[in-house]
Amino acid sequence: MIVREQPDGSLVMICQTDHAKLSGQLAAHWGNTQFDKPRPYDSVVRAATFHDSGWYGYETGPSINPETGKTLNFLQVPWGPVQRRAFQWAIDWMTDLDPYSGLLLSRHRTGLQRGRYGVLTHPTFYNTQNIPDDNIDFLNSNEEKQQQALKNYDASEFATNYRLFQTWDLLSLELCNKDILKGDFIEPVPISYDESKSAPVKMSLTTLEPRTVEVTPYPFVIRPLNVHLTRRRLPISTFPDLATFRQAYYQAPIETVTFKLI
Repeated sequence: MIVREQPDGSLVMICQTDHAKLSGQLAAHWGNTQFDKPRPYDSVVRAATFHDSGWYGYETGPSINPETGKTLNFLQVPWGPVQRRAFQWAIDWMTDLDPYSGLLLSRHRTGLQRGRYGVLTHPTFYNTQNIPDDNIDFLNSNEEKQQQALKNYDASEFATNYRLFQTWDLLSLELCNKDILKGDFIEPVPISYDESKSAPVKMSLTTLEPRTVEVTPYPFVIRPLNVHLTRRRLPISTFPDLATFRQAYYQAPIETVTFKLI
């Protein structure tokens, strides 16, 4: 859950699954004369769109910190056995539907605990924090399965797709978390599946007016590209108990905002 306290005292909450759908919109429209289109297209876009399905369970009943009365941001939610089972379910579910999508989703999930395997140098803030010591079995098991599955695919192509996946995830997180992007950037972003032809680039993000963001260099097939995000707005940001928060969460109006990428 992405949690944003507003100056007027209200609270904006964005489900991780809605953030993922925004990532999927970015992936679906990626590619033009300068940037290669994702391949295999269906599998890569599917993985981007549903990469946070492991959060569905938590989103049915999000929590608060009982000491502060504030709801937990996704970086604060404990990675206990229940959440790990949910992540594993999402990986297995996607793998059954599409093995390549499942492999990307698995690599993304373990990568968040490994500094995204060092494939992007900026930003690094959104990497998973406070990982419990008993999580090593989850990591080792999934990484072993990844190595076996990778034998069926082109390793270089998969590596590029993983880096693209991180780009879409981070761009979506930037849009979800910030009203103003000034001096923000993602680096290095792949342009081509053949880096001997086109080296990765630094992608700059600049807000020109509310929810209008200049992306340079521009990677999308449509100019401009309108993408949409669903979110909740709660009237207050601090709650006396969990029951009060849950009621406010379920009653909160659901709004859709549009970002114009130019």
